[in-house]
Amino acid sequence: MRSLSGSPRPRALFVAALLLLTLVLAGALAVQAHRTFLDHQATAERVLRDNAHLAAARFAQRVSRELYYMAFWPAVDALTRAKAGTPGAPLPSPAALAVGLDSVAAHFVKQARYTFRYDLKTKRLETAGAAPSKAAGRWLADTLPAHMQAMYDPKEHLAAIVRTVDGVQRAVVYTVVKNKTGGPGIVVGVDNDPAAFGPYYTMDEDKFPLLPRPLTGGVIYDSLGSAIVTDADGIELYRSPVQYEPTFAAHDTVEAIMGGMLVQVALRPDMAPKLIIGGMPRDQRPRLFALLALTAGLVVIALIQLRREHELSRLRADFVSGVSHELRTPLAQIRMFSETLLLGRVRSDDERVRSLEIIDQEARRLTHLVENLLHFSRSERRLTRLAPAPAPLARLVSEAAEAFAPLAAARGVFLRTALADGIVAPVDADALRQMLLNLLDNAVKYGPPGQTVTLGLAVADRRARISVDDQGSGVPAADRERVWDRFWRLERDRGSAVAGTGIGLSVVRELVALHGGRAWVEDAPASDSRGRGCRFVIELPLEPLGHAATDTGPLHADAGAPA
Repeated sequence: MRSLSGSPRPRALFVAALLLLTLVLAGALAVQAHRTFLDHQATAERVLRDNAHLAAARFAQRVSRELYYMAFWPAVDALTRAKAGTPGAPLPSPAALAVGLDSVAAHFVKQARYTFRYDLKTKRLETAGAAPSKAAGRWLADTLPAHMQAMYDPKEHLAAIVRTVDGVQRAVVYTVVKNKTGGPGIVVGVDNDPAAFGPYYTMDEDKFPLLPRPLTGGVIYDSLGSAIVTDADGIELYRSPVQYEPTFAAHDTVEAIMGGMLVQVALRPDMAPKLIIGGMPRDQRPRLFALLALTAGLVVIALIQLRREHELSRLRADFVSGVSHELRTPLAQIRMFSETLLLGRVRSDDERVRSLEIIDQEARRLTHLVENLLHFSRSERRLTRLAPAPAPLARLVSEAAEAFAPLAAARGVFLRTALADGIVAPVDADALRQMLLNLLDNAVKYGPPGQTVTLGLAVADRRARISVDDQGSGVPAADRERVWDRFWRLERDRGSAVAGTGIGLSVVRELVALHGGRAWVEDAPASDSRGRGCRFVIELPLEPLGHAATDTGPLHADAGAPA
């Protein structure tokens, strides 16, 4: 018994521990792979954000350069050549100032609202062109001295202010003319609309793209990213026609002397793989977690199978123990009474007959047990074969009842039959006898002493129905399918003194299935039982012999003698 029930358990526990360790290691590998992916992703995103910062800086630098060379410097240079900073000299209008400039610079100057001259000493503001509003004039007079002190670069000889004043966006470009002492004397410049900057945002982008060409893998310059430009107040000045999601975006600022506009550049998301050596790290987490889930599922299945195998091992050990007990009792009885007869210890003919009856009963019980074990062995090897032939069921059922009557009588059980005549069905006679003996043995074992067990035969739904009713405690509804499983016993019976192999009902269901029928258990009719009781039913297909299949015939009853 120790080899059957003790040894497998440590091995099963060891295998279960290995499986759980495998699952833990797989989980640790999955977590590590997840962390590695996150690290690689963070590194890649950091590189992309750096590229976005580089693109924003290059865009701001390009805009500063284009504005300086193509718009701002030509404008202030034209003002200087026109001697607009000389007090008393005529102040040229924007249209007059544009004469002689190339087309790009002339276009910018012509769009100016007005030119202005502001004397820092006298605080006098003069304009030529469209007259500024009073609010704009006051703002210009107040802002120019402070801005000049903070932002004007004497080396570059110009500065720009880009702000929204009096509800109007303004781009003021100016230069400072020195007085006789060499200090700042007069400020001259133009007040333009920042909308005039439009051409300069995209100018020379083929020569000076957002990112250096070695980084972009040859992608054309106009599809690297999108740009948005705002003034210092956050009011939008420019938006590129195509806008990308700001997944990888950065901000920068145009040079302060060029107006200090804010720029935002968003790289095209599908450019990311080309900007990272080897491409963006592929997210293997779904596949990894799917494999982890599969591993966990397989481990769980393996653990369940181990548990089932351990349970099967225990059940087999119980089976061997039950068989041993079942064999020991009748063998002991046979040996005892046969020795009594051989030694001549019987005192009367009645005792001799009684001893022979007991030997016969125990021999029948051994035969029944051996038949079950043989069928179980054949079933395990899938060698069970039947030879069904049309036969009158009432006669076969009655013969089985008569064969079992001595065993029932020995246990004080009344055996009653209620059989319908004329029912013919294709059955294997030996298999049917074994099924009935198993059901009767089960009813006698688990029923109370003195009960009446009824063996019935009838036709229902054009099928032969054989039933065995007892007066025991019944079978709970939740367990009515499990009672047919091998080695399985009701919870209430596991600690009882009732011996058994645990294969009787499973043999019944298997033989019924081989006949093309079905078997089930239900509550016994209340009128037929003193207690709750249960009814085991076998349903078999009928032989199509005309009226014999549907004629139930008369009922008759036989009673076995009590013990």
